[in-house]
Amino acid sequence: MARGKDAKHALLRNVGLFSACSDKELGSIAKLMTEVPVSAGSAIVREGAAGREFFVIAEGTAKVTAGGRKRATLGPGAFFGEMSLIDHGPRTATVTAETPMKVYVLDAREFGGLLDASPTVTRKILKTLAARLRDTEKAHTH
Repeated sequence: MARGKDAKHALLRNVGLFSACSDKELGSIAKLMTEVPVSAGSAIVREGAAGREFFVIAEGTAKVTAGGRKRATLGPGAFFGEMSLIDHGPRTATVTAETPMKVYVLDAREFGGLLDASPTVTRKILKTLAARLRDTEKAHTH
């Protein structure tokens, strides 16, 4: 199994938001992210709170609740928090660790710097977010 930066790079390669990025771009993103342990039962983000970080799950699982109802379970490779970084709006859901977790975190300053420094990464991220939004709209209309 890959360790350290290699493990982070390998994980990011399989994260939908970054799936179109080159190995060099993934390496740049990986350098910006900080590894953070999360205890089981901890709320990583809370619905309605200001969002200042983006998260990628490396290990463990988390549940997503919105309006008091469970919406999803997330595991390794899943990401959340990108919407608040882009529009500075409140979190749309609460994400709570179901097990001990390891997450990689990218804060708003780092994320903004990444977007400013690399127009190709920005376009790739926007394309992925647009596809995710289309999928969400289809799920709500069908």
